[in-house]
Order: sequence, then structure tokens, then C-alpha cells
Amino acid sequence: MLKQYETVFIATPVLSDAQMKEAVAKYTSFITENGGNIVYEEDWGLRKLAYPIQKKTTGFYHLIEFQAEPEFIAKFETQYKRDERIIRFQTVSMDKHAIAYAERRRAKMNEPKAAPAVEAKAE
Repeated sequence: MLKQYETVFIATPVLSDAQMKEAVAKYTSFITENGGNIVYEEDWGLRKLAYPIQKKTTGFYHLIEFQAEPEFIAKFETQYKRDERIIRFQTVSMDKHAIAYAERRRAKMNEPKAAPAVEAKAE
């Protein structure tokens, strides 16, 4: 049975935009090649790290929500460990509350922003 997971990885800041896209493509295709489904993906861009990792103070963050067999996660995380571009990663299993929260968050992000109301000045 497929379970839903969320993984966030931090790639080294020395990557070019093309190299970062290639790294993301590697992991998304690894998920689908092993019978998983990509539910959602989000690029958080270059962010400051809370503390230096490998003498780096920034990193490219990327989130992937996916469905996969529980046995797949160990193989998936081994791929992260072998990749010198990845400086940190975390994969968590999502329960029904986390899935509902993620869906609400995506819906909120996709709704159009309302234009600020213009107040008429009384003269």
C-alpha cells in the first residue's frame, strides 16, 4: 500500500540553476521509476541556513511530496547520502492531518490575491 511522504533536501549553494534542476529531476524520476507518484513539488530557492554546514551558510531548499511503498524510503535516502550535492535531507511520513494541512496550504497559495481596497477620502 502506498503511503504519503514529504521530503525536503538542501543542495549546496555552489550549484548553477541548471545543476539544481538536474538534481531535482534525478530525485523525482527516481521516485516514479520505483512505483511512486509525485503529489506536489515546491522550490524554496536559496535560503540562509540556521548554522553552517560544511562551511556553507546558504543552500538551495526543495520540497517533494510523494506516495510510495514504505520499503522504498531506505533506497531513496541512500541516493541522498551518495550525492555530494546534497548537504542535508529529511523525509517524513505524512498522516491524514499532515496531508489535509498540506492540501489547505497549497489551495491557499493558489488562490488569487485580492487587490487592496481603495478608500475614498471624504472632502
